[in-house]
Amino acid sequence: MIKNYLTIDVEDYFQVSAFEECVTHKGWESYPSRVENNTERILSLLEKHQVKGTFFILGWTAEKFPQLVKKISSKGHEIACHSYYHRLVYNLTPEEFRQDTRKAKDVLEQITGRPVLGYRAPSYSITKNSLWALHILRELGFYYSSSVFPVYHDRYGMPHAPRYPFLWNLDSTTPQIVDMKGETVREILDYFATEALSGIVNKTSSLLLEIPISTSLVFKKNLPVSGGGYFRLFPYWFTRRALQQINNKEKKPFIFYLHPWEVDPEQPRMANATPRSRFRHYLNLHRTYERLEKLLHDFSFTSIDIQRNGLESTSKTKSSNDVSPAAANTMCASRQAPPEIPPFQLFRRR
Repeated sequence: MIKNYLTIDVEDYFQVSAFEECVTHKGWESYPSRVENNTERILSLLEKHQVKGTFFILGWTAEKFPQLVKKISSKGHEIACHSYYHRLVYNLTPEEFRQDTRKAKDVLEQITGRPVLGYRAPSYSITKNSLWALHILRELGFYYSSSVFPVYHDRYGMPHAPRYPFLWNLDSTTPQIVDMKGETVREILDYFATEALSGIVNKTSSLLLEIPISTSLVFKKNLPVSGGGYFRLFPYWFTRRALQQINNKEKKPFIFYLHPWEVDPEQPRMANATPRSRFRHYLNLHRTYERLEKLLHDFSFTSIDIQRNGLESTSKTKSSNDVSPAAANTMCASRQAPPEIPPFQLFRRR
């Protein structure tokens, strides 16, 4: 059975982008937090089904609840970064983004005593207008990003980005997509022995792995089916069928995401939020936990944990002396889009 990637974006109900017009991060302290109990419910469910996942944790939340971060880590789940203040990347300056991300990464690493290797932008806000952020992620030492959602949406989206993991080539000011033709994270890492893998991770490397949120291809259009509000919007039978198609027909794992507040139908309501924001946030909250349990029963999951998967993968293929970082870059270069095509053109409707 294909192992899919389970990811949890750890943030509280009042920290979401949908409510930022009525709640600023300066006012977060005034709201009763529910993130600990909600995350505990998810942890218990994952333990019941013997599933490990990747938890993208908000730095502010981690600093306020360090014991929660330690508990997640102690249960064998991967700890990754979800920014500090959950601000949309394209609304920040490069320096603001750098400071926010560095602070969050430092907080998480100080709590766990381990390097934090993965990053997910708030509301998938790495778009064609914020590709500059990828250089900063590399500068800060991240292995990978899971910040691209290849769909059309009013808040996020790169509809023409690859549907499966790909590499960002950061040699130029504007990052270029290296399309890996639908290969999985493990398959991509098979190209790099241990020495080459360290070249990817090195801050001076020009490569960054992107693990986009999964979509189902319907009439040549990407349909979002792999978590969050879409998991609550569509009936479970539809979600299961779409995800089974990715596993069984395309023979690929999917990336699933969820937030702890989505299993909490009793959370306080934001009366000042817009009708659209309230619809998106509160729709079918009472059904999420039950659907999640069905999902864990129907599919197999693991964490992204690129360090573990990468080292396991490469130990089964070539030795560290077989492939150099330069050779790894050469292998990727043979797969990248023609250099004369600017990346923004890759995201345009054709």
